[in-house]
Amino acid sequence: MHNIKDLKIWNKSIDLAIRVYDVSAKFPVDERYGLISQIRRCAVSIPSNISEGAGRNSNKEFLQFLGIANGSSYELQTQLVITERLGFIDTKICSELLESIDELQKMNFNLQKS
Repeated sequence: MHNIKDLKIWNKSIDLAIRVYDVSAKFPVDERYGLISQIRRCAVSIPSNISEGAGRNSNKEFLQFLGIANGSSYELQTQLVITERLGFIDTKICSELLESIDELQKMNFNLQKS
């Protein structure tokens, strides 16, 4: 078991989820049950899976949940690019979010290899 509060990746993924919530609050209202819901679930899935894996009894299970979190991060990347192309967020904000996701993916990879 890992102490999630000590995991930098967990803290940074929570920061990302909060930022995604803030940004998606400005999306068109008619996307409430579409992209807004999907993006928010995806963003919350990243720290949630890291946390669930950290609470498991084996390193194998932890690695499995890190893999799920990583998959969610790739899904979130795709959804953010779509929202940018639809004009829901500007390029600068999208780039900042994508950079944060890239950083999380690198951290995830390194954690899985350690």
